[in-house]
Amino acid sequence: MTKEEIIGWGAEALLIRSGEILKKRRIKKGYRHNALDVLLRASRTRREARLLEKASGIISVPRIRAIDGMPRERIEPETEIEMEFVDGKVLSQWLDEFPLTKALTICKKIGANVAKLHDFDIIHGDLTTSNMILKQEQVYFIDFGLGFHSARAEDKAVDLHLLREALEAKHFKHGHEYFGAVIEGYKISKNARKVIERLKKVEHRGRYKGKA
Repeated sequence: MTKEEIIGWGAEALLIRSGEILKKRRIKKGYRHNALDVLLRASRTRREARLLEKASGIISVPRIRAIDGMPRERIEPETEIEMEFVDGKVLSQWLDEFPLTKALTICKKIGANVAKLHDFDIIHGDLTTSNMILKQEQVYFIDFGLGFHSARAEDKAVDLHLLREALEAKHFKHGHEYFGAVIEGYKISKNARKVIERLKKVEHRGRYKGKA
Protein backbone atom coordinates (compact mmCIF):
# COMPACT_ATOMS: atom_id res chain seq x y z
CA MET A 1 0.00 0.00 0.00
CA THR A 2 1.28 3.46 -0.92
CA LYS A 3 2.12 5.61 2.09
CA GLU A 4 -0.07 8.66 2.64
CA GLU A 5 1.54 12.01 3.45
CA ILE A 6 -0.12 15.27 4.48
CA ILE A 7 1.35 17.98 2.23
CA GLY A 8 -1.01 20.83 3.03
CA TRP A 9 -3.42 21.88 5.76
CA GLY A 10 -5.65 24.87 5.11
CA ALA A 11 -8.65 26.37 6.85
CA GLU A 12 -11.07 24.14 4.93
CA ALA A 13 -9.24 20.99 3.92
CA LEU A 14 -6.35 18.58 4.26
CA LEU A 15 -4.23 17.76 1.21
CA ILE A 16 -2.97 14.20 1.34
CA ARG A 17 -0.60 12.68 -1.20
CA SER A 18 -0.64 8.97 -1.88
CA GLY A 19 1.76 8.21 -4.72
CA GLU A 20 0.31 9.74 -7.88
CA ILE A 21 -2.97 10.55 -6.13
CA LEU A 22 -3.88 13.71 -4.23
CA LYS A 23 -6.80 13.62 -1.82
CA LYS A 24 -8.51 16.84 -0.78
CA ARG A 25 -10.45 16.11 2.40
CA ARG A 26 -12.70 18.77 3.85
CA ILE A 27 -12.34 18.77 7.61
CA LYS A 28 -15.07 18.88 10.22
CA LYS A 29 -15.80 22.22 11.89
CA GLY A 30 -16.53 21.78 15.58
CA TYR A 31 -18.35 25.12 15.86
CA ARG A 32 -21.04 24.06 13.37
CA HIS A 33 -24.04 21.85 14.08
CA ASN A 34 -23.03 18.36 12.95
CA ALA A 35 -25.82 17.86 10.39
CA LEU A 36 -25.20 21.33 8.88
CA ASP A 37 -21.47 20.71 8.83
CA VAL A 38 -21.94 17.46 6.90
CA LEU A 39 -24.24 19.13 4.38
CA LEU A 40 -21.91 22.10 3.83
CA ARG A 41 -18.80 19.99 3.37
CA ALA A 42 -20.55 17.58 1.04
CA SER A 43 -22.14 20.33 -1.08
CA ARG A 44 -18.85 22.23 -1.38
CA THR A 45 -17.08 19.02 -2.35
CA ARG A 46 -19.62 18.32 -5.10
CA ARG A 47 -19.49 21.92 -6.35
CA GLU A 48 -15.71 21.91 -6.59
CA ALA A 49 -15.74 18.52 -8.30
CA ARG A 50 -18.21 19.77 -10.91
CA LEU A 51 -16.07 22.84 -11.59
CA LEU A 52 -12.93 20.73 -11.91
CA GLU A 53 -14.69 18.31 -14.25
CA LYS A 54 -15.89 21.15 -16.47
CA ALA A 55 -12.54 22.96 -16.39
CA SER A 56 -10.69 19.77 -17.38
CA GLY A 57 -12.17 20.09 -20.86
CA ILE A 58 -10.95 23.68 -21.18
CA ILE A 59 -7.51 24.06 -19.52
CA SER A 60 -4.97 21.95 -17.65
CA VAL A 61 -6.26 20.97 -14.20
CA PRO A 62 -5.84 17.86 -12.02
CA ARG A 63 -7.96 14.99 -13.31
CA ILE A 64 -10.55 13.69 -10.86
CA ARG A 65 -10.25 10.00 -9.98
CA ALA A 66 -13.09 9.65 -7.46
CA ILE A 67 -15.53 11.71 -5.42
CA ASP A 68 -16.71 10.85 -1.94
CA GLY A 69 -19.59 13.27 -1.60
CA MET A 70 -22.20 11.80 0.71
CA PRO A 71 -22.30 7.99 0.67
CA ARG A 72 -25.62 6.75 2.10
CA GLU A 73 -24.01 3.98 4.13
CA ARG A 74 -22.01 6.44 6.23
CA ILE A 75 -23.28 8.79 8.93
CA GLU A 76 -20.06 10.85 8.78
CA PRO A 77 -18.84 11.15 5.16
CA GLU A 78 -15.25 12.12 4.45
CA THR A 79 -16.31 14.63 1.77
CA GLU A 80 -13.20 13.98 -0.24
CA ILE A 81 -12.05 14.51 -3.82
CA GLU A 82 -9.43 12.11 -5.13
CA MET A 83 -7.51 13.55 -8.06
CA GLU A 84 -4.30 13.38 -10.04
CA PHE A 85 -1.23 14.72 -8.23
CA VAL A 86 0.38 17.29 -10.52
CA ASP A 87 4.13 16.99 -9.96
CA GLY A 88 5.52 20.31 -11.14
CA LYS A 89 6.75 23.71 -10.01
CA VAL A 90 4.40 25.74 -7.80
CA LEU A 91 4.57 29.20 -9.35
CA SER A 92 4.49 31.10 -6.06
CA GLN A 93 7.94 29.60 -5.38
CA TRP A 94 9.36 29.57 -8.91
CA LEU A 95 8.01 32.43 -10.99
CA ASP A 96 10.63 34.94 -9.79
CA GLU A 97 13.41 32.39 -10.28
CA PHE A 98 12.87 32.24 -14.03
CA PRO A 99 14.41 34.76 -16.45
CA LEU A 100 11.99 37.66 -16.88
CA THR A 101 11.17 36.74 -20.49
CA LYS A 102 10.13 33.23 -19.45
CA ALA A 103 8.17 34.53 -16.46
CA LEU A 104 6.25 36.90 -18.73
CA THR A 105 5.51 34.07 -21.17
CA ILE A 106 4.13 32.02 -18.29
CA CYS A 107 1.98 34.97 -17.16
CA LYS A 108 0.58 35.32 -20.66
CA LYS A 109 -0.40 31.63 -20.51
CA ILE A 110 -2.05 32.29 -17.15
CA GLY A 111 -4.09 35.10 -18.72
CA ALA A 112 -5.13 32.84 -21.58
CA ASN A 113 -6.22 30.15 -19.11
CA VAL A 114 -8.31 32.63 -17.16
CA ALA A 115 -9.88 33.85 -20.41
CA LYS A 116 -10.83 30.30 -21.41
CA LEU A 117 -12.43 29.64 -18.03
CA HIS A 118 -14.32 32.94 -18.13
CA ASP A 119 -15.63 32.23 -21.62
CA PHE A 120 -17.31 29.17 -20.07
CA ASP A 121 -18.52 31.29 -17.13
CA ILE A 122 -16.20 29.63 -14.60
CA ILE A 123 -14.91 31.95 -11.89
CA HIS A 124 -11.91 30.47 -10.09
CA GLY A 125 -12.28 32.69 -7.03
CA ASP A 126 -8.74 32.29 -5.70
CA LEU A 127 -6.34 33.11 -8.52
CA THR A 128 -2.89 33.19 -6.93
CA THR A 129 0.41 31.70 -8.04
CA SER A 130 0.10 29.31 -5.07
CA ASN A 131 -2.78 27.73 -6.99
CA MET A 132 -0.85 27.34 -10.24
CA ILE A 133 1.66 24.64 -11.18
CA LEU A 134 4.00 24.61 -14.16
CA LYS A 135 4.51 21.14 -15.62
CA GLN A 136 6.10 20.55 -19.03
CA GLU A 137 5.44 24.19 -19.98
CA GLN A 138 1.73 23.82 -19.20
CA VAL A 139 0.18 25.96 -16.46
CA TYR A 140 -2.18 23.89 -14.31
CA PHE A 141 -4.81 25.63 -12.17
CA ILE A 142 -5.61 23.93 -8.86
CA ASP A 143 -7.94 24.49 -5.90
CA PHE A 144 -11.35 25.48 -7.20
CA GLY A 145 -12.75 25.46 -3.66
CA LEU A 146 -13.91 29.10 -3.90
CA GLY A 147 -15.02 28.81 -7.51
CA PHE A 148 -18.52 29.28 -8.94
CA HIS A 149 -20.39 29.85 -12.19
CA SER A 150 -21.20 33.37 -13.35
CA ALA A 151 -21.70 35.15 -16.66
CA ARG A 152 -21.34 38.59 -15.03
CA ALA A 153 -18.50 40.81 -16.24
CA GLU A 154 -18.22 42.11 -12.67
CA ASP A 155 -17.36 38.66 -11.28
CA LYS A 156 -14.81 38.06 -14.03
CA ALA A 157 -13.23 41.46 -13.40
CA VAL A 158 -13.00 40.76 -9.67
CA ASP A 159 -11.34 37.42 -10.47
CA LEU A 160 -8.67 39.32 -12.44
CA HIS A 161 -8.40 42.02 -9.78
CA LEU A 162 -7.66 39.45 -7.09
CA LEU A 163 -4.96 37.95 -9.32
CA ARG A 164 -3.41 41.39 -9.75
CA GLU A 165 -3.34 41.92 -6.00
CA ALA A 166 -1.81 38.49 -5.47
CA LEU A 167 0.92 39.09 -8.07
CA GLU A 168 1.83 42.50 -6.68
CA ALA A 169 1.92 41.19 -3.11
CA LYS A 170 3.88 37.98 -3.71
CA HIS A 171 5.99 39.07 -6.71
CA PHE A 172 6.30 42.79 -5.95
CA LYS A 173 9.49 43.29 -7.96
CA HIS A 174 7.82 42.42 -11.28
CA GLY A 175 4.15 42.21 -10.27
CA HIS A 176 3.08 45.07 -12.52
CA GLU A 177 4.83 43.55 -15.54
CA TYR A 178 3.47 40.10 -14.75
CA PHE A 179 -0.09 41.37 -14.67
CA GLY A 180 0.43 43.25 -17.92
CA ALA A 181 1.36 39.92 -19.52
CA VAL A 182 -1.70 38.30 -17.94
CA ILE A 183 -3.92 40.92 -19.59
CA GLU A 184 -2.21 40.31 -22.96
CA GLY A 185 -3.05 36.63 -22.64
CA TYR A 186 -6.58 37.40 -21.49
CA LYS A 187 -7.32 39.27 -24.72
CA ILE A 188 -8.19 35.97 -26.43
CA SER A 189 -11.49 36.06 -24.50
CA LYS A 190 -14.54 36.90 -26.58
CA ASN A 191 -15.54 39.34 -23.82
CA ALA A 192 -12.06 40.70 -23.11
CA ARG A 193 -12.85 44.35 -23.83
CA LYS A 194 -15.94 44.37 -21.63
CA VAL A 195 -14.23 42.60 -18.72
CA ILE A 196 -11.09 44.76 -18.88
CA GLU A 197 -13.24 47.90 -18.87
CA ARG A 198 -15.08 46.55 -15.84
CA LEU A 199 -11.72 45.76 -14.22
CA LYS A 200 -10.79 49.44 -14.40
CA LYS A 201 -13.97 50.30 -12.49
CA VAL A 202 -13.29 47.61 -9.88
CA GLU A 203 -9.77 48.93 -9.34
CA HIS A 204 -11.04 52.52 -9.15
CA ARG A 205 -13.47 51.48 -6.41
CA GLY A 206 -10.61 49.79 -4.57
CA ARG A 207 -8.45 52.91 -4.70
CA TYR A 208 -11.35 55.10 -3.54
CA LYS A 209 -12.11 52.75 -0.66
CA GLY A 210 -8.47 52.80 0.40
CA LYS A 211 -8.59 56.59 0.75
CA ALA A 212 -11.84 56.57 2.72
